[in-house]
Amino acid sequence: MNSPSADTGAAAAPDHGGGGNGLLWVLVAVAVLFAFLHPRAPMDWLRLVDWQTVGALAGLLAITQGVEKSGMLQATAQRLLARTHNQRSLAMLLTASAAFLSALVTNDVSLFLLVPLTRVLATQAHLPLARLVVLQALAVNAGSALTPIGNPQNLYLWHRSGEGFVAFMGMMGPTVAVMLFWVFVAVWLLVPRTPIELKPQAEAAPVQPRMLALSGLLFIGFVIALDRHWLLAGLGVVFGVFLVSYPRVLRGIDWALLAIIALMFVDLRQLAQLPAVVALLGHWPITEGWRAYLAAIVTSQFISNVPAAILLDGHVRDLPALAAGVSVGGFGCVLGSLANLIALRLAKLPRGLSEFHRISIPFLVVCAASALLLRLG
Repeated sequence: MNSPSADTGAAAAPDHGGGGNGLLWVLVAVAVLFAFLHPRAPMDWLRLVDWQTVGALAGLLAITQGVEKSGMLQATAQRLLARTHNQRSLAMLLTASAAFLSALVTNDVSLFLLVPLTRVLATQAHLPLARLVVLQALAVNAGSALTPIGNPQNLYLWHRSGEGFVAFMGMMGPTVAVMLFWVFVAVWLLVPRTPIELKPQAEAAPVQPRMLALSGLLFIGFVIALDRHWLLAGLGVVFGVFLVSYPRVLRGIDWALLAIIALMFVDLRQLAQLPAVVALLGHWPITEGWRAYLAAIVTSQFISNVPAAILLDGHVRDLPALAAGVSVGGFGCVLGSLANLIALRLAKLPRGLSEFHRISIPFLVVCAASALLLRLG
């Protein structure tokens, strides 16, 4: 992991550099290649996409824009900066909040709450925005691994395991403790204990309580709709209300992020279905133990940890090893977890991918080795 470097003021960049649209075009090119090599009917292509995930992200992106444009994040950032006096303390607070919230409200939702706030903080003070966001991405991948409801792969494996809620947490606890230990070590090493220097403040936009309250109500209603599997109705209400009341909110949505997520499903699911991949998994001795753990980590780097959990479930009999491996596998490559892409895109970071990998790849090596030693011990 690197020593601290000056990436202050990154928030001023106007583009959506985190993950960049370069990644979008790579995914498009891979989809075109698959279309030539393995032609499908149009409806088969659509079935490759997890529309529940894409739709949930679309609604959350709209609601996040509403909260941000209400001015509440700016006001909260000012109060937080008035009470926090050095960068490391602020980083510890944000990272701990990300880890805690991810175990309760899922990794993606915690990022939608904290990354926009972090970006606003970096507009008001000289802060290492890229470092803070990458550390939050690591924290939500670690914290969400504790509970069955923290992330999609845990939810899937929990139902497959037949374990109780608390028993599943007990199974994941040691691995999560290792991951969180290294997350806070990374904060200590990467964020200096230097005083926070405020930027000259432009005239602050007033908080719009009506927009904030509306966004809050829509968030609660949308989460209920997702829980009841009323995705289309929930999306219709969220987009309809904003279209009538605050159309500028919808113009701020990162539509490219939604395209990236959809294309990831299209490309990665086709990759996982290749006969060569299926045959390779069938011949590898990965049914249990450290081999299953390492297979889950490596597979996650290429097809993301949720598809990896589903794909390997048919080959691995050691569920604790599989669950630990796909959790640790969220680190490393940006494709290891959808949360990584969401964090970088929400932060609108220039050179976000390079900064992410400078931290996350060494972090994966250290964390994977530590968790493996724990399992072998």
